Amino acid sequence: MNLHQLRFVREAVRQNYNLTDAAKALFTSQPGVSKAIIELEEELGVDIFTRHGKRIRGLTEPGRLVLQSVELIMQEIDSLKRIGKEFAAHDSGSFTIATTHTQARYTLPKVVQAFAQKFPKVRLSLLQGNPKQIADMVKNDQADLAIATESIAAVDGLITLPCYQWEHMVVVPPDHPLLKSKAVSLEEISHYPLITYDSAFAGRSKIDHAFSLRELKPDILLEAIDADVIKTYVELGMGIGIIAGMAFDPERDRNLRAIPVGQLFGMNVSRVAIKQGAYLRSYIYTFIELLAPSLNRKMVESAMRGGENYEL
Repeated sequence: MNLHQLRFVREAVRQNYNLTDAAKALFTSQPGVSKAIIELEEELGVDIFTRHGKRIRGLTEPGRLVLQSVELIMQEIDSLKRIGKEFAAHDSGSFTIATTHTQARYTLPKVVQAFAQKFPKVRLSLLQGNPKQIADMVKNDQADLAIATESIAAVDGLITLPCYQWEHMVVVPPDHPLLKSKAVSLEEISHYPLITYDSAFAGRSKIDHAFSLRELKPDILLEAIDADVIKTYVELGMGIGIIAGMAFDPERDRNLRAIPVGQLFGMNVSRVAIKQGAYLRSYIYTFIELLAPSLNRKMVESAMRGGENYEL
């Protein structure tokens, strides 16, 4: 059995059982098509087509089932060809990134812009979700890579590499009393209504852990997945906010002030995650290096071969 025989069966049906037309469509000879179909029938032990003399007239009952299988096989072959063409084209194709809102909104714009300038033919897609969701997207082949904080580092089936470190910041209105403190403490923060991330996002576990160690129970007024939402409610005077450091921009956030609090909640590491055993197109290595210049292709390939996560 070979692919030529399967193509001949499919084309014979498409050409209304006219083997001469099928041969023309496939740029081959009619006797060759007829012989290949007969050899396939002999190998399978069933007649695929009904015949009147030497002419085929239609499909037998087993022939209908054979055709269904042939269609499925040829669809997969066509998919393989498309994949081959896409991967062979080093400067074109598609690229899907799964990430959190914070990364998509604050970290990736300049990286994506630089990537688009280098690879204008690549179709880039951004999928957003919480860390668990984006990890699943990579594991299920819905995305080529994921970008989030440490929470994706322990996911089975993924290789993760560190991109950069960041710390949390407390954001307050310009006249807030905390701005007069030389070293803001957890006790001082706990005196104010708190607006911060949902438990699945942006290092929230470290925030909770720090308060727990001091046996403090913060007054969490509002939880959100979006730093812009947090900042909006702080501007309304409803409380103080804790956000990822990269989410504060002095130019854009002129109605707020930021206080670095890495000493209270520790440093966080954003990571890029890749599915174990994945084949990465060359431009994906370039994207990773644009995101984190320390992660060159040699290092990424080494991590994937070793099957281990890298640490800063």
